Amino acid sequence: MIEQRTEDTASRDGQADFDFFMGTWNVHHQKLRERLRGSTSWEEFDSVCVARKILGGRGNMDEITMERPTGRVMGMTIRLYNPETRLWSIHWMDSVTGTVQAPMIGRFEQGRGEFYDREVFEDKCIISRFIWTVISENACRWEQAFSADGGKTWETNWIMDNTRRL
Repeated sequence: MIEQRTEDTASRDGQADFDFFMGTWNVHHQKLRERLRGSTSWEEFDSVCVARKILGGRGNMDEITMERPTGRVMGMTIRLYNPETRLWSIHWMDSVTGTVQAPMIGRFEQGRGEFYDREVFEDKCIISRFIWTVISENACRWEQAFSADGGKTWETNWIMDNTRRL
């Protein structure tokens, strides 16, 4: 988790870590239908995401429109970089809940970002994890996983494969 850091990571300025994501993306989603229940049934749908820098590059935001079988969902992410801690906070909000969720906190190392939070899901205290993987200049992947056992095991429940619109 984010507490484990190398000296290089601790001194590296990560303000440009999300620069790869700026622009417009076609996104293919795979979302587990039921989380933390042993489900193997996935819902698949597509979306368009547009990301841009904010606050002079100290942060960024994206807006996404998901065309789900159950209807359109609009969402927004705001990511903020803290130069003192060298950590990112990721804040999600959507048209379903109408709230800003607790931030995911983390950093990138060698093209892979890991971000964590502790939250309550269906009356269970869990750890939630985001993994961002830069595949190429025009492709990246985001994954969400939950752990109900303190991080010993993880269930990936949402995968987004992003392809840059050229």
